[in-house]
Amino acid sequence: MHVHLKKSVAHATPIVVLDRASFQALAPKMPKATRNWLATVGFVGAPDTYALLPGDDGKLKKVFAGVHSAQHPFALSALPQALPVGKYHLSDEGLSVPTEQAALSWELGSYLFDLYKPRKREAATLVLPPGLNTERGLALATAINATRDLVNTPAEHMGPEELAQAAELVAKHHGGKFKQIVGDALLKHNFPAIHAVGRAASRAPRLIELTWGKPGHPLLSLVGKGVCFDSGGLDIKGADGMRQMKKDMGGAANALGLATMIMTLKLPVRLQVLIPAVENAISGNAYRPGDVIKSRKGLHIEIGNTDAEGRVVLADALAYAAEHKPELIIDLATLTGAARVALGAQLPALFTRFMDTGRELVDLGLKQDDPLWHMPLWAPYQEGIASSIGDIVNTGRNALAGAINAALFLEHFVPQQQDWLHIDLFAWNDQARPGRPVGGEAQTLRTLLVYLEERFAN
Repeated sequence: MHVHLKKSVAHATPIVVLDRASFQALAPKMPKATRNWLATVGFVGAPDTYALLPGDDGKLKKVFAGVHSAQHPFALSALPQALPVGKYHLSDEGLSVPTEQAALSWELGSYLFDLYKPRKREAATLVLPPGLNTERGLALATAINATRDLVNTPAEHMGPEELAQAAELVAKHHGGKFKQIVGDALLKHNFPAIHAVGRAASRAPRLIELTWGKPGHPLLSLVGKGVCFDSGGLDIKGADGMRQMKKDMGGAANALGLATMIMTLKLPVRLQVLIPAVENAISGNAYRPGDVIKSRKGLHIEIGNTDAEGRVVLADALAYAAEHKPELIIDLATLTGAARVALGAQLPALFTRFMDTGRELVDLGLKQDDPLWHMPLWAPYQEGIASSIGDIVNTGRNALAGAINAALFLEHFVPQQQDWLHIDLFAWNDQARPGRPVGGEAQTLRTLLVYLEERFAN
């Protein structure tokens, strides 16, 4: 942790947080030497900028930091790896940053995936007063950074078994229960679609299940796509398309991240996390284009393309989740390139049967600076995934509406009366921003947490 919880700020350098407006208001009140120095270095309170103010002894006296707003979740994220190593605290001058946002933004800005390549330097430390808000910010940052670590870890060290081990650690840490169904046992327990996709790999497919909570609380099911590496199967991807496919378990990582937030903050829900964990590999027993696979629900899936494997493994997991009749199912999946073409890397696609829920979540995401965008479950497109020899095909007739086709496919495995959210996310930053380095990312988790708190806390 690079946030220290202490009441005393002795020996910590003050940080004055300002936006452009507050800088203009405060500047005339500053000593002339300070004004001249800030003018010399060009500091005007612009977001994600900072200025170091030396004292008469040549040592660092104060830091001025520019922000979008004091409430922004990445308000201080530009600072931890830029400021000189040492201890800092937030000054009473300038804007007052809430301790939740301060802790969250500082820890996210300190993040670096250093499993293989050590840090060149440690991040600076922020001293914050202890309290529930500070602890909440740290809890969110811890879950987000753990999610990033899972996605960033190469497939060699994050296969189905290692993903199961990560889920088991999360369960043990929070007093939850863990179990998994592995390999050919999937057939015995009626998870044939998960088995079909994962059977070609040397690492056995599995269904991971984590449960937590009190029996009297409403049941919440989180389903995360856990394709630990996606070669495309027999419909093999090109080199460019395969390069980052270690991240195809990003839905599972995000599901575990959200579960960690829920358990840490002790939301009054009974939690079930389901992760179909497979590697989509190529060997003599790989599933083939044109195969017809029976699913747990009994629907026969025609395989139009083996590279549309995520929806196939999710089909069994969603059907299993629905059997428990939860209050809500949320599935998170790096499901389609079509969603990225439509919305880009920063906007996950949200599908829900209820227009008001979609609007509520979009507004909430914008407010939390953790966005997602509502897209339609457009029923007339169902004919595009109709199969002539099975109940449904895992690809559409053409490249049009690919994200919608995938969502409509999943809808077949969720009963009509079941409340359900499907989130098609990227789980990856393709460009660096403060607190969001290139690599694995947690998306929509803070938004979903607030939505769940508002829905279930009462």
